[in-house]
Amino acid sequence: MKLSQFEFDLPDELLAEYPSEIRDESRLMVVHKDSGKIEHKLFKDVIDYFDDGDVFVLNNTKVFPARLYGNKEKTGARIEVFLLRELNRESLLWDVLVDPARKIRIGNKLYFGENEELMAEVIDNTTSRGRTLRFLHEGSYEDFQATIRKLGQTPLPKYIKRDPVPEDKERYQTIFAKHEGAVAAPTAGLHFSKQLMKRLEIKGIDFPEMTLHVGLGTFRGVEVEDLTKHKMDSEQLYIPQSCADRVNRGIDENKKIVAVGTTAMRGLESSVSVGKRLKPYDGWTNKFIFPPYEFSLADALITNLHTSKSTLLMMISAFAGYDLAMKAYKEAIKEEYRFYSYGDAMLII
Repeated sequence: MKLSQFEFDLPDELLAEYPSEIRDESRLMVVHKDSGKIEHKLFKDVIDYFDDGDVFVLNNTKVFPARLYGNKEKTGARIEVFLLRELNRESLLWDVLVDPARKIRIGNKLYFGENEELMAEVIDNTTSRGRTLRFLHEGSYEDFQATIRKLGQTPLPKYIKRDPVPEDKERYQTIFAKHEGAVAAPTAGLHFSKQLMKRLEIKGIDFPEMTLHVGLGTFRGVEVEDLTKHKMDSEQLYIPQSCADRVNRGIDENKKIVAVGTTAMRGLESSVSVGKRLKPYDGWTNKFIFPPYEFSLADALITNLHTSKSTLLMMISAFAGYDLAMKAYKEAIKEEYRFYSYGDAMLII
């Protein structure tokens, strides 16, 4: 398929600037693959579509405060530094994005915090905006992490024009987040409240967890018309044996396997055996899913509503079927659903 087939016009006012007041009371569009039926519900109604023994696969990655603001040595120019991934813990080497990039060259030093609590030196150029920084910090690694948490901001997506508020620290994080390493939230999981999780557990739903540290590559635009030529950035993925065992038991018992989010779906599809069983995994994945694609494990997908020409929309179209997915998106716009990270949800079943 071609990139242009995934283009649609989205009114700016439908891009959600804030989350719903209550996590599980965001709206939920239910899309039935077999019949093409579309229903309009609240997210907490998701419980009505599943039974004892069904399996919800969660991504338990945790977002860290990846956006820093520093000042350039000598000129004092304000520079945004977005932490992408740690390259070397001992040397405190990080891959980052800088803005404005034209001002940042190898050898430049940046200072962070009112009292210059943290300093970094640019040691390499990686892309037009990408740099490798070596942070200079006295003290233990734990002290360095504490300094990053103190100085860093919640990395809200760029479309959100406002500054982060204290509530974002909690709301741009799932309630089951455990392992720090993501620079963007696995947003389908943001709709689950403690009360809803408890109700689902009482109903007998199983919640195995994997960890896929979401990177900015998930949201990077596709720049080629021929989708076979697009390369996804690699993201770190860990599927423990316990997760594989519980998913495979659900398959053996003919229960529904539900991917909570496109990241969970990518994780599942990245480690499938020939016999269509989930295998434990510890490594990286750059899996790119677009139509046509035959899914191996999941029967249902919970996801947010995504932007035009995004790889996330392509995966949804592969799962629901292109025509039904685009019909559902047209309906979502007509019904004024809220899109993207803080927006409403969709269940494809």
